[in-house]
Amino acid sequence: MSSGSDEHAFVDIDGCAVRVVDRDRVATVVASMPDDTDVVELADVFGLLADPARLRLLVALLEGEMCVCDLAAVARTSESSVSHHLRLLRAHRVVVARRAGRMAYYRLADGHVRMLLDLALTHIEHAPAAAHPEHDSSSQEGNAS
Repeated sequence: MSSGSDEHAFVDIDGCAVRVVDRDRVATVVASMPDDTDVVELADVFGLLADPARLRLLVALLEGEMCVCDLAAVARTSESSVSHHLRLLRAHRVVVARRAGRMAYYRLADGHVRMLLDLALTHIEHAPAAAHPEHDSSSQEGNAS
């Protein structure tokens, strides 16, 4: 079946073969791809960031260190819910905690997390609203009539 070459044909469910136009570019990108474990960990972090409640907490922490009860007030949710989200964020090294007696104060883990959040916020501020029609309530209302 193989002609002895190192070329591989990939076929999707519809039977279309994937063609490689720029072999050198593809080889460079493949060589620079993170390993599978790192890709899974990255997907986990982005999955954590996909939750609006956790994002509210992280955006609050852009202003600096806060305790659970203050974060609950900012996020308009229970301390129990905040604690649950913070456990997940801490487990993925997105936030860190500092103990002071019986209180725990949380902050973003490092400048990389801050940069990721800052860039994402800047991106949505500059992205035109039409780029996200699935979130446009006026288009949903127009479809109801």
